[in-house]
Amino acid sequence: MPLMKSWIETANSADTDFPLNNLPYGSFQAEDGAPHCGVAIGDMILDVTALEAEGLLLVAEDEDELFAFGDWTEFMAMGPAVWASFREKLITLLSDGNGDAQELVPYLVPQAGTQMLMPFTVAEYTDFYAGKNHAMNVGTIMRGAENALPPNWLSIPIGYNGRASSVVVSGTDVRRPWGQLKGPNDDLPRFEPCKRFDLELEMGAIVGTASEGPVTVQEADDMIFGYVLLNDWSARDIQGWEYQPLGPFQAKATATSISPWIVTKPALEAFRTSTPERERELLPYLHEPKPMLYDIALEVGLAPEGKDETIIARTNYSVMYYSSAQQLAHHTTAGCPMNTGDLLGSGTISGPTKDSRGALLELSWAGQEPVALDTGDTRTFLEDGDRLTLRGAAQGDGYRIGFGDCTGTVLPALADPYAR
Repeated sequence: MPLMKSWIETANSADTDFPLNNLPYGSFQAEDGAPHCGVAIGDMILDVTALEAEGLLLVAEDEDELFAFGDWTEFMAMGPAVWASFREKLITLLSDGNGDAQELVPYLVPQAGTQMLMPFTVAEYTDFYAGKNHAMNVGTIMRGAENALPPNWLSIPIGYNGRASSVVVSGTDVRRPWGQLKGPNDDLPRFEPCKRFDLELEMGAIVGTASEGPVTVQEADDMIFGYVLLNDWSARDIQGWEYQPLGPFQAKATATSISPWIVTKPALEAFRTSTPERERELLPYLHEPKPMLYDIALEVGLAPEGKDETIIARTNYSVMYYSSAQQLAHHTTAGCPMNTGDLLGSGTISGPTKDSRGALLELSWAGQEPVALDTGDTRTFLEDGDRLTLRGAAQGDGYRIGFGDCTGTVLPALADPYAR
C-alpha cells in the first residue's frame, strides 16, 4: 500500500510516524485541563472529543458522548465493525481533497508541548515470556545452557499476571524500587534499594472486545484492538531471590510504561508476518490460520542524566516465537474471561545478535560485560537519572507506521520507607 495523502502536509512526509495510513488513538490534556481523545496525524492531534461535542464526528446514532471523558475504553468495547466504520470516517475527513478541511482546522492541536495521558483504562495486565532468544539468554545466565529453556517452553506461551495499577503512560518517571535481596554468597536476605534495575523491550496488545470462555487464535486476533510499545521495568536482584517457585512478583510491580498512541490492526495489516517454524508441533488450539506477527523495527535508547542518547539495541517484533493472538487464545483456555482494556505484554523482544538484545540483563550478560555508551559511560544495569526511550515503526512504501516514543526516567529510591 502506498502513502495515503492528507491535506495536513506534515502527514505526507516519509519521516513522520503518523501518516494518514496510521491514525493511532491517544488521550491528551486539553487547554481547559480536561482529558480529550485524539488521533495523531502528522505533527498534529485531531481533537475527537471536541468534534463529537459539536456533532461533527458521531460513531453511531445512539452514541453521542462516547469520547466525553477522554478515554478510548468505551469505544474499544464496541467491536470491529464500529472500529472499521470510525476509521473510514477519519480517513475521509483527513484525506487530501476534502472540501470541508478548513472546518477541521480549529480542532487540530500541535503535538509538541501537549501532555499525553493514559489512552485507556487497563483492566488487567498479563506479561508473557514468548521470545526464544531472550528465554535462551536468560535461561543460560540463570541455569546454564543445557537447561536454558523450561521443558514446557516450546509448547505453551508462558506468562504471569502483573499489576494493572502500575501501568503508566510514556513520560512518567519511574522510581527505583526497594525489595528483599539475597546474593548467592549471602547467608541471609536483606531489604534495600534494587541495584540491578532493568528495562525490557516489549510490545503490548490491547483487548477490545470481551470474552466469556475459550476462543480460537482467529477469534483472539479479532478481539485485539491495537498495539503499543511496552517497557516492562524489572528489578533483577529482587527477581533472582523471589522467582522460585512461582515466578516474578515484586520484581515486576514497580512500573510498566506504554507508548502514548494505540496503533490499530488496520494500520499494521500490510506488515503481517508469520511466526517461526515450530521446533515442536503445537497443539491444535494454538495453530494460526494466517500470519499473526508484524514486521516492526524496534530500538532502545539510553541517555545518562544530562547527556546524549546511545542506541543500545535494535531488533524486530517478527522474531517472537508466539504471537499476541496465540497468547490471548491460550489465556482463555481455562475459561478465564477477558475484559475490554486487558493488556498483554509480548515478553522481551531480543534478536539473535548481541546488539539486538532487548534487556540490559542480556546486553551486559548479568553485569559481566558492561555496555559501552557513546558518552564514554558504561552500563551493566540502569543508574539513577538514566532516561530510557523505546521506539518502533513498520516501514511502508514511502511512509512509516510509528508508535511515538515510549520514555521513562529512573528516579532515586525513596528513603527507607519503613524507618521510624
